[in-house]
Amino acid sequence: MKLYTRTGDEGKTSVIGGRLDKDDIRVVAYGTTDELNSFIGQAVAQLEEEHFSDIKMELTKIQHELFDCGGDLAMMKATDKFPYKAKQEMIDFLEERIDVYIDEAPPLEKFILPGGAPSAATLHVCRTVARRAERFVTKLQREAEVNPIVLKYLNRLSDYFFAVARVVNARLSVKDIEYERSAIVFRGGKRKEEK
Repeated sequence: MKLYTRTGDEGKTSVIGGRLDKDDIRVVAYGTTDELNSFIGQAVAQLEEEHFSDIKMELTKIQHELFDCGGDLAMMKATDKFPYKAKQEMIDFLEERIDVYIDEAPPLEKFILPGGAPSAATLHVCRTVARRAERFVTKLQREAEVNPIVLKYLNRLSDYFFAVARVVNARLSVKDIEYERSAIVFRGGKRKEEK
């Protein structure tokens, strides 16, 4: 099998249901989920099995789910032959884990700077790439059919990365650094409701 096909040499790529320019918003959206998946792989590689076997398993699960999301985004239209793969249960799982990690991490009142241990810093990168993917999917859904679960999943996924990055720092006894000019925006570890 050859790795290269030469079919994309003119700036076009195949999606499920046709071909698109490589800078089409649909391609950018699923390409960004692929980028996110790579950063998750980096985070998994940085986490020690001894302290983080639970988180590593979750991140690997999320990598598979991001492939599902990418496949859904690469689909011009869902059909009986090619149904959407991303499901509500994926979001439910993230919410359950976020609640657990909020309780495990130290109390938080202010915004924090992304960083800490190398693996936690990578998880903060994952958080921001998830937000970027979310923005691209938001734009795509204004223009074309998209599985609505994907947008919700990416939104919750960025929250998950924030929560798990804090837990990684806590387990390694690395203190989060508060943004020094931050107002108090969290109560009891959770963000204040916006008005």
